[in-house]
Amino acid sequence: MGKLLKYKIEKLKREKRKAKAVKKRKENTRSKIVRFLIVCEGACTEPNYFRALVKDRFSEVREEVIKGEGMFTCALVKRTLHIKDELEQKRQLPFDRVWVVFDRDEFSDVNEAIRLCQSYSFNSAWTNEAFELWYYLHFQYLNTGLSRHDYIDKLEKEIRKHDSFKNYKYEKNNPDVYNVLSSIGNEDFAKQNAKRLRSLFVGNVNYQMHNPCTTVDLLVNELENPVSLIK
Repeated sequence: MGKLLKYKIEKLKREKRKAKAVKKRKENTRSKIVRFLIVCEGACTEPNYFRALVKDRFSEVREEVIKGEGMFTCALVKRTLHIKDELEQKRQLPFDRVWVVFDRDEFSDVNEAIRLCQSYSFNSAWTNEAFELWYYLHFQYLNTGLSRHDYIDKLEKEIRKHDSFKNYKYEKNNPDVYNVLSSIGNEDFAKQNAKRLRSLFVGNVNYQMHNPCTTVDLLVNELENPVSLIK
């Protein structure tokens, strides 16, 4: 009888230790969640890309909310502040990282928008001149500023070099672009190219003149390595 009682006591102790360990793991997991808010200038192109990126690289340590907002750049930053405040109040949970995604394209308020992001402690993933530059850098380095149309032409030529995409036609809002880049492009090469382009403009705060240039890779890095943001 004594041995049976001792066995039961030891079993209960093991179960308690196990339950405590499981609870601790869950608490640690929750504490490591990095909540992103990403607000994009493009109504579909950029949100589609980041949704695909997040889906493909799902991790329990991040949670992203992505909104597509077709607005002028400074208005987009102010809209981001509104979205952030609204969602944080609704959920009673703060965002750890806020990113605003926009192009230089035909808009002339890029410098003001970047400074406004900084004043709100937001991060900006901007491209001069168009988001498609980031796509093209997966295949080739380019240090000549082009229009969105020219980027698309060059991108199509690179993609069509691959047998599975001989008749490829780029569609601006196609949600499959990320899958195409993942299958035949080189993301690490794109990151190196983006960093190389930024090195050409070190010390120059007139961002409108950084052409071509992009900081999209910085956001991609954070999404892929959210644990590195935890202090």
